[in-house]
Amino acid sequence: MEIKPIEFKNNLLILIDQRKLPKKEEYFICKNYKDAIYAIKEMVVRGAPAIGVTAAYGISLYVINENSKENLLKNFNTICKEIADTRPTAVNLFWAIEKMRKKFEELKDKSLSEIKLEMLNEADKLFNEDIEINKKIGENGAKLIKDNSNILTHCNAGALATAGYGTALGVIRSAFYSGKNIHVYVDETRPFLQGSRLTAWELMKENIPCTLICDNMAGFLMKLGKIDSIIVGADRIASNGDTANKIGTYSLAVLAKKHNIPFYVAAPYSTFDFNIKTGKEIPIEERPGIEITEMFTKDSAPEGVKTFNPAFDVTDAELITAIITEREILYPPLK
Repeated sequence: MEIKPIEFKNNLLILIDQRKLPKKEEYFICKNYKDAIYAIKEMVVRGAPAIGVTAAYGISLYVINENSKENLLKNFNTICKEIADTRPTAVNLFWAIEKMRKKFEELKDKSLSEIKLEMLNEADKLFNEDIEINKKIGENGAKLIKDNSNILTHCNAGALATAGYGTALGVIRSAFYSGKNIHVYVDETRPFLQGSRLTAWELMKENIPCTLICDNMAGFLMKLGKIDSIIVGADRIASNGDTANKIGTYSLAVLAKKHNIPFYVAAPYSTFDFNIKTGKEIPIEERPGIEITEMFTKDSAPEGVKTFNPAFDVTDAELITAIITEREILYPPLK
């Protein structure tokens, strides 16, 4: 079953509201760029590629709704900065904004109506390219998945995290639809539960065999010999292969190393940030502590307790077996 997390229709950006899953399949409608900013900030949409595509459409919404070319030329870069300030770690956000900014520079001398049309065409192009890239990642990564294997995945790197199809789950989808007998262990991914709420939902939609586990069970399953490989997504990859992904990824990589289990990262080439050398330079977003103390389960911690809630961690390149991109499979350390 095809999952459509992002759709642009009748000058509206339509997003599956991922905060409501898995209980309700509701949609969040973005009528203007401020709605898109809210959707990114408040986790209506999440996942690096999906954030990038949403940003591109958010910029398009601003352009479409602006009726003065003078104001458009004056305010465009300010609007781009507002969108860029939503979340700091996912490099696809900045990559997509830069693509839209470059296109806008090419169109400055065009009429307002032409600018509106071409900017939307550019966002559509990024949307369609993302799906094709994900399918290529899946095709490349499926070669690494053995028949009759158990795969552990973390957070959600599926259709919901992209324009469609997915990165880490794209590899799993491709392996499954190629006829391989696979089973997926889904860890819950505290504190926002993207694994239990989103990944399990996606896999069950497509009848891909899966089992949900608590985050702290992963090491024991490895010790029992129940995990054959681990596949995760990425939000930013440094030049040397150090990878930022959802908090908890680093722990799994260390455990995988201990148990000699292949640890794969699946991400589009655009996730590489060649402006930084190592993961030490990647900015790590810290989110509100309420996600730990009250999110989903009210009163799960004493009122007033101090919290630390980084959304991401960085996995050293030496812990990664391979990075699966749409172009090729890379084997760290990268030079």
